[in-house]
This record gives sequence, structure tokens and C-alpha cells, in this order.
Amino acid sequence: MNQLPGPAAPLLIVDDDPTFSRVLARALASRGFEVLTADNAIEARALARRHQPRYCVLDLKLGDENGLKLIPDLQALVPEIRVLLLTGYASIATAVEAIKRGAHDYLAKPVDADAVVRALLDDDGGAGDDELIDAPDAPLPLRRLEWEHIQRVLTECDGNISETARRLGMHRRTLQRKLGKHPVRERPDEG
Repeated sequence: MNQLPGPAAPLLIVDDDPTFSRVLARALASRGFEVLTADNAIEARALARRHQPRYCVLDLKLGDENGLKLIPDLQALVPEIRVLLLTGYASIATAVEAIKRGAHDYLAKPVDADAVVRALLDDDGGAGDDELIDAPDAPLPLRRLEWEHIQRVLTECDGNISETARRLGMHRRTLQRKLGKHPVRERPDEG
């Protein structure tokens, strides 16, 4: 088991969902962190500059902003910061991009505080490129492959829906409908 942080280790939560932030902040404070919260990139940069947090839990979607773009900014302000990216719409492309931009780890929501602590305190330096993705034994379903492709193109377009739709050759509303759905499970539940 990983060691808990030292006394009041500073941690920044950046998420635009106030309920999620409040619950996670309370849970992480009870585990020894000094928790700061921000609901947008501007506030996150200001808190990082002022408090120099050792850890950051960052949501991928911050209203109209993209959390991926904030990772290099936070690392420029606090070079030793360990960033954990969270998202409700997990995809392989986003996970790879998060690690490339400097995130220490990447977790899909919903996530519990213990998983967050494990990811933040993991001392192996994050997932390496070879460890990031476990290839499934069976091929992915077509709808899951489509989801992964959309996420990759969306990441390449820095979250711009119109440009992504143009590159994919689909109507913007069709793309928004597809993005509004959760990703397809890789394996159907048995039972």
C-alpha cells in the first residue's frame, strides 16, 4: 500500500462540478491532504502559482475548456506537480494524449477517493507507453472503435466540435449526439 502524504500535503482539485469537488475534497482532506478547489483554468493557475500544490486532480471537461490544455501550464508553474486527469468519457486516445502532455495518471469517472490517492501516490512514475493500454483478447466492437476514433480526432482538434465534425465528414449535431452518449462497453456483462 502507498504511504499517505506528509502533513497537509497540498492538493488542487480542478473540476466544474461543485458537488463532485466538494465530496472529493472532503474525502481527500480526511486522508491527509490540504485541499484547494478551482472550477476553471484561470482560478487553477492562480491557486497553483500561490500555493504550489504537490498534487492535482484535473477534470478533462471544464465547461467549455479542455483540461488537457491546462496540464503543461500547471507543470510550468509547479514543475514537480503530479497531475491525475479524470473524465466521464474515457477513451484510449484521450488517455494517451493526457500522458503525453504530462499527466501522471488517468482515471475514468466515477472514481472513489481511494483510487485517486493510489494514483497520486503511485511511485512508478505513471504508466509507461507500453503499460498504458492492455490489448483486449477479442477485437473491440465496431461502435467502440468508432468512439475511440472520434475521441482521437476530437483530441487532435483541441476539443473543437465543428472542426472535428468536418474532419470526420459528419454533421455537427450528429457528432454532438455521439459525444453525448457514454462509450460502448468492451465486453457485454455476463448474466
